[in-house]
Amino acid sequence: MHKPCAVIPVYNHALPLPAVVAALRAAGLPCVLVDDGSSPACATVLDQQAAAEQVYLLRLPDNQGKGAAVMAGLREAARLGFSHALQVDADGQHDLSAVPAFLTLGRQLPETLICGYPQYDQSVPKGRLYARYLTHVWVWINTLSLEIRDSMCGFRLYPLPATLALLDTVRLGRRMDFDTEILVRLAWRNQPMRWLPVRVQYPADGLSHFRMLHDNLLITRMHARLFFGMLVRAPRILWRRWQS
Repeated sequence: MHKPCAVIPVYNHALPLPAVVAALRAAGLPCVLVDDGSSPACATVLDQQAAAEQVYLLRLPDNQGKGAAVMAGLREAARLGFSHALQVDADGQHDLSAVPAFLTLGRQLPETLICGYPQYDQSVPKGRLYARYLTHVWVWINTLSLEIRDSMCGFRLYPLPATLALLDTVRLGRRMDFDTEILVRLAWRNQPMRWLPVRVQYPADGLSHFRMLHDNLLITRMHARLFFGMLVRAPRILWRRWQS
């Protein structure tokens, strides 16, 4: 069965959200919106969006972080009967013309995780761009592989059975550390992955919830935790690779 939807974590993205939902609905995707403790003004916009057909709204009691919102959305998508969930950021950074290509490949390879490989324009902050390369290196170390081309792009099509099997057995990062950690841990489970390009832009008036000190500390701690997890798993990872 291939029954996809979109999962959109929302925290005070009242302005760009309607256009994101409209583009996804135009592509034929039902939408699961996750209100991660947004302001009353944004909550009103979410209520308006949820009044449309095939748009579902899940509210968290308070702000729990992007990762927590995505995980809640994935569980809600499965409860609603969907087989796959396309994670999409609410800030409008992703070029949603890529959606049909993701859905087509997901239909062809239903057990494969389809991940976005970002193609940046000149609007990307240079400090954030260069910092991504440090995470790339740690991910390659922690998976003993170069397979994961980019672990920080929040545009990916999850096969829900394999993804929820991981969520049910491992405690993952609940904030900005989520996107990277879930890919590494799925790679440890030999999850098939494919990569498609997606254009990403940073609007001048865009709203970012990345907390420079706090989130960088969370990500650093995540890389350290994954490194020691890799050491324990290294013999099995290398044996599996030698056999393939």
